[in-house]
Formats: sequence, C-alpha cells, structure tokens
Amino acid sequence: MVKHFNLYFKNKIFNCICIMFFVLGCSTVKIEKTDIGYGWANNSVNTVKFRKNALTTHNEYQFIAYYDENSYLILGKRKINTKKWEIFKTSYKGNTKDAHNDISIAIDGDGFLHVCWDQHDSKLRYVKGKSPLSIKIGEEEPMTGKEELKVTYPEFYNLANGGLLFFYRSGASGRGNMVINSYDIKSKKWIQIQENLLDGEDKRSAYWQACIDAKGIIHLSWVWRESWDVSTNHDLCYARSKDGGITWEKSTNEKHILPITASTAEYAWRIPQNSSLINQTAMTVDKHGNPFIVSYWSENKTPQYQIVYLDDGKWMKSNTGFRKTSFYLGGGGTKQIPISRPDIFIDDNGTHSSLYIIFRDEERGNKISLAYSNLNEKSNWKITDLTKLSVGQWEPNYDINLWNKNHKLCVFLQKVTQVDGEGLEDVKPTMIQVLELNKLPK
Repeated sequence: MVKHFNLYFKNKIFNCICIMFFVLGCSTVKIEKTDIGYGWANNSVNTVKFRKNALTTHNEYQFIAYYDENSYLILGKRKINTKKWEIFKTSYKGNTKDAHNDISIAIDGDGFLHVCWDQHDSKLRYVKGKSPLSIKIGEEEPMTGKEELKVTYPEFYNLANGGLLFFYRSGASGRGNMVINSYDIKSKKWIQIQENLLDGEDKRSAYWQACIDAKGIIHLSWVWRESWDVSTNHDLCYARSKDGGITWEKSTNEKHILPITASTAEYAWRIPQNSSLINQTAMTVDKHGNPFIVSYWSENKTPQYQIVYLDDGKWMKSNTGFRKTSFYLGGGGTKQIPISRPDIFIDDNGTHSSLYIIFRDEERGNKISLAYSNLNEKSNWKITDLTKLSVGQWEPNYDINLWNKNHKLCVFLQKVTQVDGEGLEDVKPTMIQVLELNKLPK
C-alpha cells in the first residue's frame, strides 16, 4: 500500500515538474509590438494571406506596406531592432472595397523596392523605388507588357542572385492561368518566363503557394478550383524548378511537359470537392529541402489544419486535429471564415527541430495563435496565443527574409473585419503593428 502510494506521489510530482517547466518555457517567449500608423479596417485587404509580402527585410532594413484609412498606399521602413519607422504616403490609391486588391512588396539584390497593388482581374499596377533602400517610388510602369490586363494575386519572391520572381494569375477565377516574370538586376528588366505554367484549360484555375529553398529550388503547390465557388477546390498538387522557373519537374525528378494540367500534375494528396478545402495558404522546406505544405480541410465535418510533406520521397500527411468546431466552406468572394488560412515555418537549427503554424481561430477568441510540434519526434501539437485580444478576421503574414536570415519572427498585425461575400463593415481605422518574437516556444 505504502509502495503504491509512494509511486503515485512520485508520478504526481513528476507531472507537476513537467508542467512547471513547460509553463516556464512558454513564459520565456518575449513578444513585442511596434505601432506604425492607422490603416483601412473595413475589410481584410491589408491582412489577406496571399500577400507576398506585407513585410520584408533587406540587409539591415525592414519594409512594410499597407492602405491607410483613405485607401492611400503607404510605405514604410526601419532599421531592424529599432522601433522608429520612416513612413511615406504615396499619391496612389487602391480599391480597398475589394479585399482581393492587396499590396505585395519585395527588395531586389541592389536594394530597390518593388511594389504591386490594387489587382483583381484588372490592369497591372507596378512601381519601383527611385533609389536603393528608398521608399520614394516612381511612376507606374509595365513589367513585360504581356498578359498584364487581367492580373490577380501578385506575389514577389527573392532569388539568391539578387533577382526577383513575380507570380500572378492572368484571367478570372475558374479559368485563369499562372504567369511568372523574372527580374534581372544587371539589366534591371523583367522578362516573362512562363505565360501559362498551370493551365486550367478554360475549365478550372490553380490557386498556389510557393517557397524558395536555400539551394534556390522553387517549390510550388496548388489546389484546382472548378468555378468561382470555393467549395469546388480539390486536390493538392506539387512541382519544383531547379533553374529559376524555366523547367519544372515532379518530386520523382520526372520532367514536366509544360504547361502543367490536371491530367499531368503530381498529386501530393487527393482531396475531393466539398471538403471545405481552402486555397492560397503557405509552404516551407526543412534543412534537407523537403517541402511542407499547410492547409485546412475537413475529413468529417470539422476542418482541421493539415500538413502534407515529403519524407524519403513519399508524400505523407499529418492532421493537427486540435480544432473542435465544424463549419462548411462554400460560395464566392472574400469569405468570413471562423479560422484564418495558416502560415508555416520550421526551426531546424541545432538538435531540436520544430514545426510552427501561425493562425487565428474563433475557438481561441480570434487571437493570433502559434501551434508547434517537435519535427523529429512528430509529437502532439501545443498551442500558445501571441495576442491577448481579438484580431478580427486577420490572416498571417510574416517577414520570410528576416526569419531565413536571423531566425527572428516578425508578423504583420492589424485588427480587421470581413463581411462574407466581399462586404464592408463600418468601423474606424485600426493600428498597423509589427509583432516580434525573439524566442520561440519549443
């Protein structure tokens, strides 16, 4: 009896110690916020997930872009590890009533700012900085003059040689094609390298996410959508390029004959229509170059955040499984959804490798939340909230370049609303902030 009691007591102490160390570990996560200025908050245009990028860093400077309360394009920069921002109100405006019309920015290898904004099946709007590291911009100009009349979802990606890639959809939802432009810093010119990489064959369109690894390999994944209705999203596909986007292959090294279609694509994971599958999420790679794709969909009636990843040449899936509330995703326009699209990154320096997901969920009071798991042990997911108050219909966007360089997490933060189906809420402008974490939970 005494022996059993002692064993019980020891187990209790051990569990308490484990909990204590877990709490102490989480308490070391230092979170700081920096105020920048007030922004448009009547919908989610400043915080949509498909911004590439809302925040970006070049050398010692971090840059930001957003719409103010009067829909003007605002640009800003600061020296990293400081709180003082230089802000420039441009003469350009955007149609902020449409949450698709986001702003994307990048800095090329010579330090020039590139900005694209106000795009939804409309003419390209693109400007460059006047000088290196300047937030003063020039006049609107074309990139290549090709496929620039019906542009949607502009995204910039940095290349190791200092150049840039620019991804966008040409055409409308359900029948659009994926275009890729490439910027050379020597000639300071754009060329179009893909006019129609992902071909919907006038029957469907691709909604993608991408990342570029340390070796310069472009990893691309996407879902197909059969119409304007988000419920027709289906399947998760994958392709990669080892030469800057010119040629593409499957994970098996099999070369693609371009363009890639529904019948020729590599399917990382089969997901049927009407699964509440979301589009335009995020992906990353581990230190071995294996892609990790995060999304959400339902395998019963409760959408869960899911990770599809490559392991020893085989596609695997991990269901985080921590959500409890069901909902159904369907209809058109920008949706009011109980959860945000997720972002993802991996901390695999040293002996401890962790996988992180940034998200928002009504279950947790619509706070910014961070879920994490041991990548090597594939342990259960733990969750910590990074804000105390609700951020409304916010979706995550973090400074990818700063994370890759310094392993410091900076997240674009603004409390916003989103009325379902592209509606507007009559609310006051809210503060644009940058949320910074100098140490992550393990």
